[in-house]
Formats: sequence, structure tokens, C-alpha cells
Amino acid sequence: MTAAVRVRSDSEIRSVTDAEVPDWIRALNTGFLRAPMASEAEVADRRSQLIPDRTLGAFDAGRCVATFRSFRQELTAVGGAAVPADAITNVSVTSTHRRRGLLSRMMAKDLAAAKDRGDVVATLIAAEYPIYGRYGFGPATHATEWMIDVPRAGLDRRYTGPDDGGRVDLVDGEDVRKLGPELHERLRRRQPGAVDRTDRWWQVSTGVVRRNGSPWTEPFYAVHRGPDGTVEGLAAYTCDDTWSDAKQPLNTVTVKNLIAVTPAAERALWLHLCSIDWVTKVRSGYRAPDDLLPHLLPDPRAATPLTHADWLWVRILDVVRALEARTYEGSGTLVLEVVDPAGPAGGRRRLEATPEGASCTPTTESADLTLDVAQLASLWLGDESAVRLAALGRVQEERAGAARSADALLRTSRRPWCPDMF
Repeated sequence: MTAAVRVRSDSEIRSVTDAEVPDWIRALNTGFLRAPMASEAEVADRRSQLIPDRTLGAFDAGRCVATFRSFRQELTAVGGAAVPADAITNVSVTSTHRRRGLLSRMMAKDLAAAKDRGDVVATLIAAEYPIYGRYGFGPATHATEWMIDVPRAGLDRRYTGPDDGGRVDLVDGEDVRKLGPELHERLRRRQPGAVDRTDRWWQVSTGVVRRNGSPWTEPFYAVHRGPDGTVEGLAAYTCDDTWSDAKQPLNTVTVKNLIAVTPAAERALWLHLCSIDWVTKVRSGYRAPDDLLPHLLPDPRAATPLTHADWLWVRILDVVRALEARTYEGSGTLVLEVVDPAGPAGGRRRLEATPEGASCTPTTESADLTLDVAQLASLWLGDESAVRLAALGRVQEERAGAARSADALLRTSRRPWCPDMF
């Protein structure tokens, strides 16, 4: 006979006080399998960033055993509108306190506060796939990483730079902190799935601020300028120092970040990386699945996929504002029955969309589609297909052809992409 498992749920869920920050960091590090104790510098840095009422902990006999943090974010919807988002991060539950509902209680507390603040969605990057669907999150963007075999790519070994009047220059971190924010703002205004970057993001990415005591390797930074001198692209990358026994260079470039606002800039930066002497492989970092990269090479097979996985997860808190914030390439009407047992998004609504704008209103009309709020999140940024979800049994067609009609309205010509981890 199987013994009954006694599940205790008496841990206290509450905001973390200033004095408890070191204990909270210890629990966070433990959950992420890092050395538990934090340095004084890490504690001081964390204290400067934590928002008290958005930093939660679960406490058992005075010891922190679970962590949860959120912060303000802006997420770009289809068409370029920025919607307020509740960005969730630093989620952990100590192994001794699993399966006691601690994450569920922290999540419920945070999402209720986000809804009260007026956030349209919540966002996160999921460490493990099965965790967040039960809270109404769905994968809304995906990411692919490639390894480029440079000798196989078929590139002209005589390449010296762009031939359209543009140029690529190497710069330093100080230049990046000056040039990068405006370039990224231009990108995120046109890239569904992109999120805003704070001044601190640029300080961390250029080594001014060191997090978690991690060692810092100064990257190389390359900037693409168009023919008129305007900055159109930026790449940050590192390179190893590997040679064969035959004294042949076998170095690998690893891209830390590459953003561009024109195809010409994107092409020029990738060709720059592939033309560096001694480099035989380029690791792309996480890109959109339909990134131009493989087909910028004469032989696209030289770019081998290393990773393809879900990336940004979205939880819709306000269906009306979410669907009205984005744009639509065509016109149509769709009645959606959204199922959200544990949250605020449930109900039946009529979406009327045109290229000029959209309205979303409660209705008693018969539904065209019935779907869980997590599936709506996967459709909202245009990455997923309602027809595909229907085939998987995750969307129910109440009207024949409704899934195809939904795809005509909701899908986008290019896939959404979130360049950032948070």
C-alpha cells in the first residue's frame, strides 16, 4: 500500500524586508544550483534593484524557501504598440519544499496585483516547459540558435566590407552605452515580442555592473553605419583561442547580442563575423526562427541549428486591451470564448478587426472558437496557428472554418522575436 504524502502549506507568503534580502538571495541561489551564499557586493546590488512589494518570498520557521520577483516592462505588440507588462523572474522553490503550492500562491498574489495595476499581460522566460501553462501562460515566441561552419559557407574570402556605402566599425563599451539605447528603441518599435531595455541593462551588458559575482569577459563590439552615417546595427561577441595540433586556427565567435533595423545592417554584421581571420565557426545566439541568417550565406546548410525552443511566455490579463492594442493586416470578425478558471481573462468577446483598428467587446453571440487563455497568448503575437492548435485539440472550432479565419486575422508575415533574457 502506498503511504500518503503529507503536504504542508503553512509557509508564509509575503514581501521581503530589507533585512531578509541576504536570505532571499541564498534561497534563490540554492534554487538555481549556484553557490548559496552571496557576497556583500551581490547583496548591495540586489538591494538597489528589488521593488519591495514585487519581491516575494515563502518563509518556513523564518527561513526563506521560495523566491519570486516581478518588475515593470513594456512588450511590443503586433504593429508596434507597447503594452504594459508584468515581467516575472527569479522564481525558485527550494527542493525541500516542492509540491506545497508555494509557487501557486506567489503567482496568484503577483498576477492579482498586476491586474490591479492595469498591466495588459504578464511575461516570463520559462526554465522548464511544464510549469507555467497551469497559470495561463503560453509560449508566444520561439528562438533558434545556429552554428555557422565558416569554411563551408561559400563566402568570398576577399570580402572587405559592405559595398553599398555603409561600413562596420569596432567600438568600445562606452560607445555602446551611447549608441545602443536609441538603436534598440528603433528595433523594438517594429519588432513584435521585443521588450524595453533599461539603463542598467546596458551597464550589465558592457561590464559596468557585475551580477552574481560572475567573471567578466570584455566582448568585441561592432557597429554598422548606413551610407549617411546612421547607426543601423550592433553586435557584441566573444571569441575563444583554439588551434589544432597542426597549428591551424579553429576559433569560434559567440554572439552575445546582435540587433539591426535594416536587412543591409544585418547582412553586414553577419558577414563581418564570418570574415574575421582565424574564425572557423560562428555561434549565433538566440534568434527568431525565421531569421535571415542561414540564407545570407551562399550555402545555408553551413548554418546548423543547435537549439530550437520556446522563449517568451505570455499570460494575458486584459483580453480587450491586448486584442485592441495590436494591428491586423486584414478585416474580419471573430467571437472568442476564452477559458480562464483561475484568472481575469475568461469570457466571450467579439473581435472586429480591420487594418485601421480593432474593437473587442463582450458578447452573447455564439462563439466561433473556444480556447484556453494560454492558447490565446500563443496566438496573440502572431506566432502560432489556430488551425494547428485545433488539430492538436487545444482549440475547439464551434463554427466550421473558424480556425482558418482566426489565422487570417492573427498570424503575421514574420515571426515575433524577443532578443532578451530576463
